[in-house]
Amino acid sequence: MQALSLSPPLLTSPPRSLRRKSSNALRAPRMDRHARISSIFPPLLHRDLALELASLLESRLGSDLLPSSVPDNIKSFQNQSGTSFGSLDIRYGAPGSSVDFLLESWLHCEVPTGSIDITTLLVYQNDSTDAPHFNLEFIQAGPTSLVLLLDLIPRRDLSFCPDYIDKFYQGTNVDKPRQDLEKLPQVVPYRSPSLYIRSIWSPTAILVSINCGEGGAMQMEEIIKGTVASAAKEVLGVWLERCVGTGTGTEMGEEEREYMIRRDRVVKSKSIEIDLSANLPRLFDPDVANRVIAEIQKACARIKSSMILFNLFL
Repeated sequence: MQALSLSPPLLTSPPRSLRRKSSNALRAPRMDRHARISSIFPPLLHRDLALELASLLESRLGSDLLPSSVPDNIKSFQNQSGTSFGSLDIRYGAPGSSVDFLLESWLHCEVPTGSIDITTLLVYQNDSTDAPHFNLEFIQAGPTSLVLLLDLIPRRDLSFCPDYIDKFYQGTNVDKPRQDLEKLPQVVPYRSPSLYIRSIWSPTAILVSINCGEGGAMQMEEIIKGTVASAAKEVLGVWLERCVGTGTGTEMGEEEREYMIRRDRVVKSKSIEIDLSANLPRLFDPDVANRVIAEIQKACARIKSSMILFNLFL
C-alpha cells in the first residue's frame, strides 16, 4: 500500500448523510462482505469490481480457507471524527492448502485536499509452493483518476530462475493485460516513490495511473468496466489456475525453501514498515491504526506446521 502517500487531485468529502450511515454500519452486527462494504463506503465502480473478485476468490478457493476470525472492531473501524473509515478482513489457509492467508482492506479517508479510496486484495502462499502471491490494489483519488497495482508477486530472484519466468509469466501470457492497458491514451506508468517497493514486482506487473481529465467520469467508467475489469479477471484467472495448490510450484531443495521463507519475511516486514506503519497513523487515530497493523503483523508472523511462514502484505 505504498500508494497511500499519493497526492493527486482528490474526491470531495462525502455528504453528512453518508457519514451517519457509515457510523451506524460500523456499530451493526457482523454481516456478509457485500452488505457490509456497501453500507460503509460510498459507491465506486472499482469497489464493485473488487467485491466481485473477492467473491470469486472465496468461491474458487472454497475449503482452502478457514472462516474469518478478525474482531468486529477491525472488520469495521473509523477515526473519532467519523471522516475516515475502513474494513480489514483476513482468512487463513486451511491445513493442506498452499494458501497462507487472504487479506482484504477497504479504506475511505478524508485528507486536507479531499478524499482517497483504497481497495486491496492480497493472497499469500505458504512454503508448500514457490508459486507467486496475488496482489491487487486500487487507489482512487477522484472520479477521473485511478491507480491500479496488479501483479503475481514472484518469490524467487528471477535473474537466477528462467524456468520460473517461463512457468508463471512467459508461458501464461500474463503480460497481455498490461500491454492492452498501456495502449490506452489515458494510461501512464505508475512509479512508487519507494525504490524498495519497486523491487518486489514482477516484469509483467500492471502498475499504471489512469487519468481521464476534467469531465472524463464517463470515460473512466467505461475503462473500469472494460479494460481494467478484463485485466483483473485475466490475471486472477491465471493465478487461480496455475498458482494455487500443491504441485503448482517448481522443485525446491531445503536450502532454497529456507531462503524463500526468509525472503518472504523480509519483503512483508519491510512493506509494513514503509507503508502501513508510516501512513495509517496519519489517516486514523493511533489506537485504531495500531490495532489494524497488529492484526496484519499477526497474520504475517504466525506459525504453521513446523515452520514459520511470513507471507506478505504490500
